[in-house]
Amino acid sequence: MTGREPLGGISLTNHLANPRYGVTPALKDVRIDSPFWSRYIQLVKNTVIPYQYKAIHDRIPEAEKSFAIQNFRIAAGLAEGEFQGMVFQDSDVAKWLEAVGYSLQAVPDSELEKLADEVIDLVAAAQQPDGYLNTYFTIKEPDKRWTNLAECHELYCAGHMMEAAVAYFDATGKRKLLDVMCKFADYIDSVFGKGEGRLHGYDGHQEIELALIKLYRATGNDRYLQLSKYFIDERGQSPLYLTEEWERRGRKTFFPEMKDFGVDYAQAHEPVRQQQHATGHAVRAVYMYAAMADIAAETGDAGLYEACKRLWDNLAGKRMYLTGAIGSQAFGERFSFDYDLPSDLAYAETCASIGLIFFAERMLRLEPNSQYADVLERALYNTVLAGMSLDGKKFFYVNPLEVVPEACDYHNKQHVKAERQGWFGCACCPPNVARLLSSLGKYIYSIRENTIFVHLYAGSEADLKLGAHNVRLVQEADLPSGNKVSVQVYPGEEAVFSLGFRQPDWCPAMHISVNGELLLTEGRSENGYIRIERTWKNGDAVELELEMPIIRMKANPLVRETIGKVALQRGPLVYCLEEADNGNLLHELVLPGNAQLQADFQSDLLGGVTVIRGLAERASASDWNGKLYKPAAAETSVEEKVTFIPYYAWANRACGEMSVWIREK
Repeated sequence: MTGREPLGGISLTNHLANPRYGVTPALKDVRIDSPFWSRYIQLVKNTVIPYQYKAIHDRIPEAEKSFAIQNFRIAAGLAEGEFQGMVFQDSDVAKWLEAVGYSLQAVPDSELEKLADEVIDLVAAAQQPDGYLNTYFTIKEPDKRWTNLAECHELYCAGHMMEAAVAYFDATGKRKLLDVMCKFADYIDSVFGKGEGRLHGYDGHQEIELALIKLYRATGNDRYLQLSKYFIDERGQSPLYLTEEWERRGRKTFFPEMKDFGVDYAQAHEPVRQQQHATGHAVRAVYMYAAMADIAAETGDAGLYEACKRLWDNLAGKRMYLTGAIGSQAFGERFSFDYDLPSDLAYAETCASIGLIFFAERMLRLEPNSQYADVLERALYNTVLAGMSLDGKKFFYVNPLEVVPEACDYHNKQHVKAERQGWFGCACCPPNVARLLSSLGKYIYSIRENTIFVHLYAGSEADLKLGAHNVRLVQEADLPSGNKVSVQVYPGEEAVFSLGFRQPDWCPAMHISVNGELLLTEGRSENGYIRIERTWKNGDAVELELEMPIIRMKANPLVRETIGKVALQRGPLVYCLEEADNGNLLHELVLPGNAQLQADFQSDLLGGVTVIRGLAERASASDWNGKLYKPAAAETSVEEKVTFIPYYAWANRACGEMSVWIREK
């Protein structure tokens, strides 16, 4: 199938007009009230956003300097100096503004809004008369616009600022940044395309594609949709634009290592509809896949939709870690090959898991299938939360599944850190975490035709538009520690519709009652969702009990690094061993197959977590007499108590070893 053929007979011409394409409620219509998630929402608002404001203004002495705001001041003619920082430093300001926009949608804050307005004024002042906006090229190389799309992130930075503009407009109704970015988008549209005298190129780091879709939805301007589609359609076409561009530059590279990455690094090795594997830089890939899914929905492009499904299957089925992390190779921050998932060498960038969540959410709206929500939840609870310390002031760029601190000093593992950092010269991950958690309300529910789907179980109150009815849902949930969920329904007046409740992949059985009457779920499950259709009245209550056993997870035997090992999962949380609880030399531990494991909530540990306790065996080196090797014999071991903590909470105490996987006896 190619072109604009309908997806399975479904016309997807407009995400607003067509009820067959899932609609996500506006962020202001979903208010989170959850013992677990409210803490993070408040942490982002009260700590992370102010901290990152100081970071981009270079006001944190102990953190690496950002220079981001200073670059805008210089570009606007308000200060003198040279551009400093990474070539894509503008994106840090954009992501901060986007996080502010989401936070203001949830909770208005006049002081925060004032700070954002000041930053927006500065951004607007840095815009050039023709609409161009990029501090690196404005300050340092004004005559070299669009000459190095492969490496220099012009369109990437533009995309992030477009997303910020839409988020801030949705929050405040203020158009200043939106108008700035519409002017920039119009200029970009005049530069790129099929027409005479235009560049037949596309960005090296995908981002603008998904941002243009947001700009299109905010303004209704079809030019932005068509420009996004152009960038997707042109990518990988022969002759390869990025290769030709490199030749025109005399084969010079901005980043020396880029010359060794290959064209698949930017997913430009072949047209996107022909691509079979998740390849190249992981963040670029999932940002592009998210845009592809959006465009498939907006245009009814079945070929693009099939490519999304094929790439999803490869990514989630063969190239994803148990924690929802992706990108196993440090060289190029990229995917390697099927089933290559080393724990101690993993790159697993925080941004990549955030991009995976973007992709999953869009696939979920195209097709309400629990496989997408399962991955979304896995990445959210594990890798994304692990990317930030519990106090919101330190961050991981890389999220390995095994760490030995001494090894981090050696070349092949220097990308792995045993402790989070206050900031980074390349600081894409911290503001990405902030903008995702600030917008968490967008991921809990969606509406498709006459059904409200509940994707995440998180305490919240939502006002949802379902046809002619305004339906309010009040959800209470004690996940991830507990397993009970209740949803009260208020349709205003009696109405017939369906509620679809996801049965997570970690839940072997889900018990549901409506107004106290146990519901027979047989025949109600569709693609992993239990659908309840009835005439709903105000005050109707749905009670869910999700079985939440401790599960021993194994990887496919084709994953060489984890053969003979297990990892523990309970509910959405993957667990790990940490030196603070179990001493060092974690590789010596073996978990017997019959070991009894017990979940135990500890309110005074790591902000309140459920740990898993049990008995393991530790191999003993006492009878080796200093030898490195000896003939095999029965292994001497001693029984030892072990404690597993949620993976997201590791590295919040003393620096030490960590391991997700443990040998199984």
